Amino acid sequence: MKRLNEQEIQDNLAGIDSDWIVKANFLHREFLFKDFVEAFSFITAVALVAEKASHHPNWKNTYNKVTIDLSTHDADGITTKDFDLAKAIDKCYKK
Repeated sequence: MKRLNEQEIQDNLAGIDSDWIVKANFLHREFLFKDFVEAFSFITAVALVAEKASHHPNWKNTYNKVTIDLSTHDADGITTKDFDLAKAIDKCYKK
């Protein structure tokens, strides 16, 4: 998998939710929920999607907040695989 250059990353950002940003060589987004149960349900849904894609996010959960960072370790940066997973994560969030 080829790491995307800056222009390719900017072009791909247009295809995902505008809350995703590039931060420290990762696609980064924070999700807020009404409580821990909703946050954990979201994490579970994302885990199933990520496992199916064989592409696993870096994430952190603090009560009702989930922070996700996406990067392709083998490519040492952001790839189309990260954008595909971001789109799938956005679908989990909108359910």
